[in-house]
Amino acid sequence: MAISLRQLEYFITVVDEGSFTRAAELLCVSQPGLSHQIQALERELGGPLLERLPRKVRLTPAGRTALPHARASLAHAQRASSAARRASGVETGELHVGTLYSISTGVLPGALRTWRRSYPELQVHLVEFPHADELVAAMEAGRADVAVGPTPPAWEGPCRIIGDEEFVIAAAPDQLPYPDGARVPFSDLAEQEWVHYTARSGLSDILNRTCEQAGFIPKLSVRTEQSPSALSLARAGIGLALLPGNIVPPHFDGILLRPDPPVLRPLAVYTRVRPDPITAAFVSAISVETLVTPTHITERLGALPA
Repeated sequence: MAISLRQLEYFITVVDEGSFTRAAELLCVSQPGLSHQIQALERELGGPLLERLPRKVRLTPAGRTALPHARASLAHAQRASSAARRASGVETGELHVGTLYSISTGVLPGALRTWRRSYPELQVHLVEFPHADELVAAMEAGRADVAVGPTPPAWEGPCRIIGDEEFVIAAAPDQLPYPDGARVPFSDLAEQEWVHYTARSGLSDILNRTCEQAGFIPKLSVRTEQSPSALSLARAGIGLALLPGNIVPPHFDGILLRPDPPVLRPLAVYTRVRPDPITAAFVSAISVETLVTPTHITERLGALPA
């Protein structure tokens, strides 16, 4: 007897609900029918997955091992079904978009708003990561249909460049002897304290690399994983922050400076294979509608030097 997706769904639901009774109610099946499917799954896998206690269920060691694989299998099947519907021109379902935390904050909202006007019934599921290496690995493993992120080196699938994301330096008012919008040699900031990023964040690599090229190691004031938090901490005077300009809101009342030389991150939208029509529409919308550096930043800092 082969394992069915229904059995995996039943197993996951029992675990998540912690009860056969609640799981049966949620799945709209009888409790004996649910128990029969779980027992069939256990026979197929060679042993009990769940320990039935008086008021709850508990995973056995075999169940703990099987659970992540069950979740992955069910998620993969759901993505395959959604992709098939999109390929058939059915404009409902779910599009899984892989991206980075900072990009989901600064780059994607405007483009997604425009795209959903054309496909209001199609849901978007963001699969977010702190580092570009994790995003590429997730795309290679099939965890997302399309990715928006730093241009991946030697990517073998379709890849479309959407522009260079400009980084800015944020600081509290009167923290530095430079006017707002000034172009500042990065080496001049060697004695300043910095809002740094956790080691697993790709933004940490960018700050470290920029400081190294300027000839110094950044002095740490605090670490965070999220660029919006870095902006808030910089505005509070905790330290300088190097961050994507697109996460800075128009009303930011701290100081913004442009590093010299500029700090840029090329961004792309990419897929594993030739995209289906709806995914292709998403790629087109992202490519056309995305402002990797918004207008209020270029107006504040001026155009990038040629």
